[in-house]
Amino acid sequence: MIDCYTASTPNGWKVTVLLEELGLPYRVIPVELTRHEQKSAGFLRINPNGRIPAIVDRENHDFAVFESGAILLYLARKAGKLLPADLRGESRVTQWLMFQMGGLGPMMGQANVFYRYSAEKIPAVIQRYQNESRRLFEVLNTQLQGRDYLCDEYSIADIANWCWARIHHWSGVSVAGLDDLQAWLARLEARPACQRGVVIPRPIVLDDAVALQAQALVQR
Repeated sequence: MIDCYTASTPNGWKVTVLLEELGLPYRVIPVELTRHEQKSAGFLRINPNGRIPAIVDRENHDFAVFESGAILLYLARKAGKLLPADLRGESRVTQWLMFQMGGLGPMMGQANVFYRYSAEKIPAVIQRYQNESRRLFEVLNTQLQGRDYLCDEYSIADIANWCWARIHHWSGVSVAGLDDLQAWLARLEARPACQRGVVIPRPIVLDDAVALQAQALVQR
């Protein structure tokens, strides 16, 4: 059994989508970001960084894993799915996972903060993060030309990047003209496990005030 500490954010969805895809038994433990539960002493024992998501693998001596990318790698290796077994294949998937962890997530996260939440609107800053997010979408679009998934076979790299790219409109970033990216977004959106994973621990509506506050808090 996997205990999954999470909230309704792109990083949280990455783990719940994967758990749904893998069919591993898990228990959802919602973390209320607006109440700063991610900073509680109990949660900090699981994730010293005080961010969601985090998991505890009860089958592996209560082994705790934090950082969403590390969780994806751990669970994929545990299940032996959605991560190639050969060195070259695993490296390709890991490279695109790190692309999301080091690029797409941080850039879109900052675009969200300055475009949506910041009381002071600084056009140059907003444009900087939106432009970089768009550039990263173009990189994804190029990689997807002639293939259905980032590394040919569906993998954790697709899950990680999709969970962020699917909310591009919330960052104020257009995907117009990126036909391969748009097709890929729709392809994943149609997967039952993806549909289930993004409504855990609860569905969100992006114009819902509580949801917006939670999205903002996760960037702090």
